Amino acid sequence: MKAVAILGERNVALIEREKPQIHDGEVLLKIHYVGFCGSDLNTYLGKNPMVKLPVVPGHEIAAQVEAVGVGVPENIHPGMSCTVNPYTNCGHCSSCRNGHPNACQFNQTLGVQRDGAMCEYIAVPWQKVIADDTLSLRQFALVEPMSVGFHAVSRAKVTDLDVVMVIGCGMIGVGAIVRAVLRGARVIAVDVDDEKLKLAQELGAHYTVNSAVEDVHARLQEITGGAGPDVVIEAVGAPVTYQMAINEVGFTGRVVCIGYAKKETSFETKYFVMKEMDIRGSRNAMPEDFRAVIEYLKRPSADVEKLISGVYAPDRAKEALEGWVINPGKVFRILIKF
Repeated sequence: MKAVAILGERNVALIEREKPQIHDGEVLLKIHYVGFCGSDLNTYLGKNPMVKLPVVPGHEIAAQVEAVGVGVPENIHPGMSCTVNPYTNCGHCSSCRNGHPNACQFNQTLGVQRDGAMCEYIAVPWQKVIADDTLSLRQFALVEPMSVGFHAVSRAKVTDLDVVMVIGCGMIGVGAIVRAVLRGARVIAVDVDDEKLKLAQELGAHYTVNSAVEDVHARLQEITGGAGPDVVIEAVGAPVTYQMAINEVGFTGRVVCIGYAKKETSFETKYFVMKEMDIRGSRNAMPEDFRAVIEYLKRPSADVEKLISGVYAPDRAKEALEGWVINPGKVFRILIKF
């Protein structure tokens, strides 16, 4: 079968691999779409410290069940469309014991610490299959990245009383915006690209701020009546946006960090104490986040086709990644179609 592999920095190839065999308790999936995410882009650029090269990328999956092994429940059957929970959990580390398998100390995400789904077929444990008979395959490819943003909103414990600022309106940030709006919060979207801000507004953001040309602090003071946001979700992964989150969150506010800053970042640590703020990490997603995204996508108003920036054949994967490198502000999600 064909597979896309990242062999090294800016080195992508279409390779041949053996079609996987399923074992007891496993499901064979025929892949239709796989999304490229920010971690895959960083892998391609040689900037992903968590990856083990060479690697087959891909954990944003739209597939159909091809075959099932012994011991798979009857509700999972050939022909059904699905996505996949791409994380592993050991069941023994402190995260797993505390009910947070998404943050397992020994997690291996498909396409990062182990080969992913950017190939024609994969075999997975049946427990990782997430199916629904109403979503299209293209919608399924968006479930996992949106669930990461949904999870960040859960980490922030957002309610309808909150003003939530989301920094970064890429795919993960969009998920956070949608979930915060669904919870009744007033949402401020911050980005450097007007097209992304326009889409954020179409998806429910009440205010937009272009941090490249506007005074972010002044705008936030105006919007919040001088109080600052109750919640700031950092979905970029840069020193300047981490500092913005700490500086701008209101007193006793919550900062939730999704992005990985690529450099060491310094802070005015007095704000940690003065504001008595909560700073929380947010990693991956929980099963309930996947379910919440699927329920959202069932809504007639959930027009997510606009989130798909391009669809490419496997032999054009390098072209797709290079296009993202050249014009990062214009890309939400790139899908590889098998």
